[in-house]
Amino acid sequence: MHVTGNRIWLGLGLLLWLWSAAPQAALEVAVDREQIALGDSLRLVIAATGDEDLDGLDLRTLLADFEILQRSMSSSTSIINGQTTRTRQLSLDLTPRREGLLEIPAFRAGAETTRPVAIEVGPPPTLGDADQEVLFTAEVDRSEVYVQGQLLLTLRIQQAINLDSRSVSELQLDGAFVKALEQNSFQRTINGRPWLVHEVRYAIFPEQSGTLEIPAQLFSARESSGRRSVFDLGGGGRQLQRRTEPLTITVRPRPAEFPAAGTWLPARSLTLEEDWSTPPEQLRAGDSVTRTLRLRGEGVHGAQLPPVEFIAPDALRYYPDQPLVDDREDANGAVGLRRDSAALVASQAGSWTLPEIRIPWWDTETDSLRYAILPARTIHIASAPGSAAKADAIAVPDPVATASTASAEVEDGSRWLWQALAAVLALGWLATLIWHWRAPRGVRPGHAAESGAEIINPDESRAFKQLQAACASNSAPQARRALLAWGKARLPGGPGLNGAALATRLNDAALIEAVATLDRALYREGNADWNGTALLAAVTGLRTAGSRRGADPGDAALTLYPHST
Repeated sequence: MHVTGNRIWLGLGLLLWLWSAAPQAALEVAVDREQIALGDSLRLVIAATGDEDLDGLDLRTLLADFEILQRSMSSSTSIINGQTTRTRQLSLDLTPRREGLLEIPAFRAGAETTRPVAIEVGPPPTLGDADQEVLFTAEVDRSEVYVQGQLLLTLRIQQAINLDSRSVSELQLDGAFVKALEQNSFQRTINGRPWLVHEVRYAIFPEQSGTLEIPAQLFSARESSGRRSVFDLGGGGRQLQRRTEPLTITVRPRPAEFPAAGTWLPARSLTLEEDWSTPPEQLRAGDSVTRTLRLRGEGVHGAQLPPVEFIAPDALRYYPDQPLVDDREDANGAVGLRRDSAALVASQAGSWTLPEIRIPWWDTETDSLRYAILPARTIHIASAPGSAAKADAIAVPDPVATASTASAEVEDGSRWLWQALAAVLALGWLATLIWHWRAPRGVRPGHAAESGAEIINPDESRAFKQLQAACASNSAPQARRALLAWGKARLPGGPGLNGAALATRLNDAALIEAVATLDRALYREGNADWNGTALLAAVTGLRTAGSRRGADPGDAALTLYPHST
């Protein structure tokens, strides 16, 4: 992995963070770090999307605790869905004047005011070897971590001389999921001598308890000798190499106090919120409203967040949409986001209670069991307009008769729907089998012109993690989407994926049976009893076999869909 310290990319990253964090704000601030040492520098970015005058900002209050090392101004324009946004940003490189908890004050421009930012300044760093001109160290944020919990690894390069061709060895760990985080570059002054510091960070999630070994990492560079003429291409300086010390981390198992039925979720924090497209108090019988549940976890990646189950009374019915899973990061590592939405339709008027939602999680900061809770709520459904007779009937309802009638109507409609869908799927399977039987035996669909070479695809590992999470939570719809994503990543350039059915030409019997079981769970009324163990075992077996013989993108055993003819 090539290491770069270009501050342009840092500024772009901060700008993107501002857009995603506060898209409606006209004036915002961001810093690249909130914890620094005395003598270090940090970057403050003030961004404006309105008519605010950044040149006229009063920075005198900032100078009480910080010294401005460098100042720059930039602007950018973006067009999203036909809407043009112009953003200007003022970038300041700062260094603290003293130790302690300092504050970057709020700035005012026009009618807008930024938020203050707290900066923790520690004592000046010390050098282990004062004679060294290049230092390379590795450190972790904790010596113990729970299985599937986040461990932050920081590889820090400190240089007092100019270097060219800097590179760090690729981090490879067995039994852990590794996510590369944004890199940081800053200046540091130690005993009056300036140093350039570059940090390469990783979020590591161990997959099994016991011990995790982080091997020594290698940093390579060449000392810059300068150019003596226009014909001198450089590169004549001495070659340098530095190695970190290996690290051993204790990985703790899932605590016995955690609920056996819950999805194991160690995190720094977890929040659960809901949104309604229309206030539920305004609903009438027959209306449809979208209910959205949002999970945000710090110290986890999106695939770890469990699906939120929608449970409705008999007179209400949910129609779930596809969930959205995303990964972001902050100064403390990975941030996982999940959004589950469903259309809620009321078949009759009355008062109905939506049950409480409780999601257990393990607080890694306090080492205790906690719950993200969405309280139960009662919604009142009014009668449909112009149906006075129906409203009179609801005034003194017969709950048993009403629920039975509504349930019977829904079941009759659903029965015809599922029967028709099952017939279509059966025809699709039959057509696939006929095509398979008539295809030439010497031709393997999707077979690449060249085989035997291992295909390195970082998306495949990410998709497999999502499949693991879906199978662990026994969510059939999520597992189907994750399986298609894994197949697409595993077979780049292969047959196109479609959502009509899991028609396949596979040579792996375990995966064929697992996909058939998944189909049966998806296309019948309800799929809560589906178990993802068999599907995960089949895919894991294919990945293991593929890594032993060299992954071949044309391997028919990994083809989820046949070529169209």
